[in-house]
Amino acid sequence: QVQLVESGGGLVQAGGSLRLSCAASGFTFRSYAMGWFRQAPGKEREFVAVISWNGGSTGYADSVKGRFTISKDNIKNTLYLQMNSLKPEDTAVYYCAAHKDRYSRGSYSLLDFDSWGQGTQVTVSS
Repeated sequence: QVQLVESGGGLVQAGGSLRLSCAASGFTFRSYAMGWFRQAPGKEREFVAVISWNGGSTGYADSVKGRFTISKDNIKNTLYLQMNSLKPEDTAVYYCAAHKDRYSRGSYSLLDFDSWGQGTQVTVSS
């Protein structure tokens, strides 16, 4: 049974940093691309960042490029999102997700991810 459990969210002032973690179990984590997505109140869930199965390539939404860094530890079965220079518009529930295909470079589409965590709240105050 696939399980993805996010942690690390919280309340931070604008300009601050947070590091989100996603602990994975129930599947061969090292073989799958992983992604981070977020959903703000009243808005649709949107892509934030993706990392390929082996960590060799990454991709980011334009809104977070240069501020967020995605990484995965295939020994600890954990996905990370380092978030720096946070802005109030980054406020959302953040979700990690596993890509549906093995050995993928990943993608930016929610439809390509079939396992999701429960989310962790990030609130950035101005």
